[in-house]
Amino acid sequence: MASGAISLPQRRLPSVDQLLRLDEAVVAVRLFGHAQVVAALRESLQSLRDAMAGVDGHGIEGSVPAIDDILSEAIARLEARAAPRVRQVFNLTGTVLHTNLGRAILAEEAIEAAARAMRNPTALEFDLGKGRRGERDELVRGLLSELTGAEDATVVNNNAAAVLLTLNTLADGRNAVISRGELIEIGGAFRMPDIIAAAGSRIVEVGTTNRTHLRDYARAIGPDTGLLLKVHTSNYRIQGFTKEVPAPELALLAKEHSTLLVNDLGSGTLVDLSRFGLSKEPTVADAVREGADIVTFSGDKLLGGPQAGFIIGRRELIARVNRNPMKRAMRVDKIRLAALEATLRLYLHPERLTERLPTLRHLVRSPAEIEALAQNIMPAVAAAVGSGFSVEVAACASQIGSGALPLETVPSFGLAIRSADPKASGQAIASLTAAFRDLPVPVIGRIADQALIFDLRCLEDLAAFTSNLSHLELSGVQ
Repeated sequence: MASGAISLPQRRLPSVDQLLRLDEAVVAVRLFGHAQVVAALRESLQSLRDAMAGVDGHGIEGSVPAIDDILSEAIARLEARAAPRVRQVFNLTGTVLHTNLGRAILAEEAIEAAARAMRNPTALEFDLGKGRRGERDELVRGLLSELTGAEDATVVNNNAAAVLLTLNTLADGRNAVISRGELIEIGGAFRMPDIIAAAGSRIVEVGTTNRTHLRDYARAIGPDTGLLLKVHTSNYRIQGFTKEVPAPELALLAKEHSTLLVNDLGSGTLVDLSRFGLSKEPTVADAVREGADIVTFSGDKLLGGPQAGFIIGRRELIARVNRNPMKRAMRVDKIRLAALEATLRLYLHPERLTERLPTLRHLVRSPAEIEALAQNIMPAVAAAVGSGFSVEVAACASQIGSGALPLETVPSFGLAIRSADPKASGQAIASLTAAFRDLPVPVIGRIADQALIFDLRCLEDLAAFTSNLSHLELSGVQ
């Protein structure tokens, strides 16, 4: 066939106009819009032409797909494009606050508050008592002060922004003195030295990686010192021959030299976790009592709320932070503020936190309860994966995640799925893991000891999980 000629099968393809006249196309136009449907039809038709022409340009004789099939393929393209990219998953990794899976699950009270803010106008920056413009921080600053003991508070979009804004306000063009052992890197190769530099501050490292003394800080303080920066190394631990300077000692040193102490807690918690049987983590109130001038921490980690960064401390310093022009670029919207307020209010009744706050509820869940759940769902999982795999209840260890208590684990239970063919175990488990990720609600576990491990600590909706298993497709999984 000459170049550019049209083969007989290609001539039999319907036109876009013919396809648009079909009833299903009319429905698709109402759902997706005329332009989107036309584009999808053209793509489907072009794919068929390309297949009929062959990769070498020679025509291929063959039957033309039915017109309904061509339309169905185009509609399938549209549905795939319309599927949300932000998808719900089942987090069975054993990491409660999984950064890659969205960290904290919000309390129902926070979800309801956010929904109300989305559906209605809100008094975001309007003082209802005085009938004039107000400040959005007023919605949460009183709660933050009450819960932490700080004089004042403000909120930005995450804790990295909180540190950046604080340093830029209080130490722009001046020295920020920090221990070498606290120059941490957080997720996504985001490093504390980079944040300090971006804030316009000069880094003055003191001490060594494993040992820093009070005298190291004292020697570094001079006329160009803007502040002392203490960073809670929440995402790693140095063990053995170590030394760090406690915050109360740094606070006294800062006061003696008329400088400031900023304490970045990173994850940050408003309650003593040891009261719930977990390892103790410094609370925000502790940091305030220890004398820090400013404390920064996150909203979407141990606090259990939406992503946010809090800056709390002395009133005159918070006022300076709020006057920084960068603050506007980092502020949070009405939806997050509504969810934050509702989350913070839960802490006014700490006796019910484990009932109402999903993060804490998952962390304190008993191993016995989780083991019973594993025994309950094991038959359904075994039936779904078939005879090519074995499924057994297994003890495992959960972790908090998001940098909190990195060396601490919590006893848990889950399911261990192994290939029945030890020789093909690696490939089989990798393929099975991909098949679970391909479910309507993807199931995310972890691979360990040549097994796919589903830690059930965070699984609550048993009915939805088992229903989801019916869609598991194992064709090609060996």
